[in-house]
This record gives sequence, structure tokens and C-alpha cells, in this order.
Amino acid sequence: MNKFKIFFFGILLSIPQMLIGQNKQQFTSSDTIPFILTNHNNIAIQSILNKEDTLNLMLHTAANSLSLIKKTAKNLTSINWNSEEEVNSWGGKTSSRFSKHNFLQINNLEWDSISIWESENSGPTTDGKFGLNLFDKKVIEFNFDQSALIIHKTLPKEMSTYNKMPLIFENGFMFIEGRSMIGGVSYDNRFLIHSGYGGSILFDDKFVEESKIGQLIEITDEKELKDSYGNVLKTKKGKLPHFILGEEQFIDIPAGFFEGSIGRQKMSVMGADILKRFNLIIDSNREYIYLKPSQLRDVEYAKI
Repeated sequence: MNKFKIFFFGILLSIPQMLIGQNKQQFTSSDTIPFILTNHNNIAIQSILNKEDTLNLMLHTAANSLSLIKKTAKNLTSINWNSEEEVNSWGGKTSSRFSKHNFLQINNLEWDSISIWESENSGPTTDGKFGLNLFDKKVIEFNFDQSALIIHKTLPKEMSTYNKMPLIFENGFMFIEGRSMIGGVSYDNRFLIHSGYGGSILFDDKFVEESKIGQLIEITDEKELKDSYGNVLKTKKGKLPHFILGEEQFIDIPAGFFEGSIGRQKMSVMGADILKRFNLIIDSNREYIYLKPSQLRDVEYAKI
């Protein structure tokens, strides 16, 4: 089975590639999938597995596989676990069961022959997660005003109210450029678009070391993060004085980072507490992202 790489909080995770299978339901010009934005800023979507088990799955923009947490998996009657593989995450090696040839339905859309991985964690209240690779070659709209994921065949006609920005698409992952002001110095950096992270900004280790951010901003909290397999890493959080994304500027935005762990956090991350402040449209070629402030633009930052 071929290997590919995914990241959780920007940390490298290597697992065998998921089999997407065939999309049995033809996409119409636009298909609307309702979602719930949870208290932890996760996008939760109802789905049906193997025409039998109803699941609450988290949409994870930085994942390319479908996975279910062990707590949920042990109670499912419709899934057969075929084998077990060793996977690598930033906390170390572990083993994970996987199941081949599953049928998934989300609203009116259906996929056959999908492989599923078993993991330890997903967003609170969700049974597992899936990535945007289910909507390959389609335009993807995140409409937080309507609480809906809208899948288009082509870009909507009326885009004049959106700010168009380049999208960096590498190895199946999407990045966007942002600018931080720290200690009177401007820093441009690229951020992994990561809806699975409920916070705002998580900086990579190289940026933390070069900017000395830990010495220049107010530290407000220290927390522990867990990856999908239960490995723990501590993070610090502070107030980033000024952050610019496209035409929008944010003041005193929460920003997390690791200290003393150079080389672990490979990339900076933009989480759902920023993403939800925009209605977002991603083109089918993953070349551009279009942003328009949502009704959540100025809500209080999440205490996550």
C-alpha cells in the first residue's frame, strides 16, 4: 500500500493512503451539506456508514483520510477491521486498525470502497474525521453564515465581494500567507489551513526561534495538545498584537507556540477560530481562496 504524509497541528504523521473509492452520486451544480459549528470550533457533519451506522464526523481540512475514534468504533456493527498497521506521529510510533471497502453517505452524496482508520481522538462530540479529498476537483464553499458546506462544479458567478488570495497547495495540503507584527517588526509567514485545530494561530518552531515571540508578547496560558493517537505536547499561548490576512486586520489575536521543541512543529497553523470569521471559497484547482468576512468576524476569541 502506498505511503503518504499528513500533518496534525503541523506535525508530520505518516500512514498508508486511504482508498477514496468511487463517488456513486453525481454532484449537481451545487450540493449543500449542513454542518454544526461546535463549541470547540469544529465543523461537525452527520453521515451514514455502510447504510447502517449514523456518525457525527468532523471535517478536517488538513487530513486526507477517513478515521473513527476507538470509543465509537467498538460500538459499530457495520464495519469489519481487516488488518493493523504501524503509523508514525510526532509523539512516536503506534499501531492502528483499518478497514477496507466501506460505503459512506453524506447528505445526498455517496462514496463506495472507502478505507477507514481507527484513531484515539477527534474533535469533542464527533466520532471521527474526514478530509476535503472527498471533494476532489470541486469548488468548496464554507458558508459560516448559513452553517453549510456547499460543493460547486464551478465558481459562483457573483464573487465581487470576496477578496481573492493565492492558495499554496502542496502534497494535498492548503496554505495561505499571513502577516504578523511582533515588537514593531513585520513577519510574513505561510499557514496550514487546519479546521481540526479549534484555536487561532499556532506558530512553527523556526518562526518562534527567529522572532523571539516568547519574549515579546504577553503569555496568557499553557496547555497540552494531543494528536490522533494520544501523544502529548505542551504549548504556550499569548496575545499576537497585530495580524493581517488579506484585507482584514486582527488585534490581540490568541497565538500558540512551542518552546524548547525545535524541529517538531514544522509549519505554522491557522485554525478554525480564524477560519470561521470568513465565508471561504476554494477553487477546484486549489490555486486560489476567496474570503469574505462572515457574521462571526468580530466574535470573542475562543478559550480553547
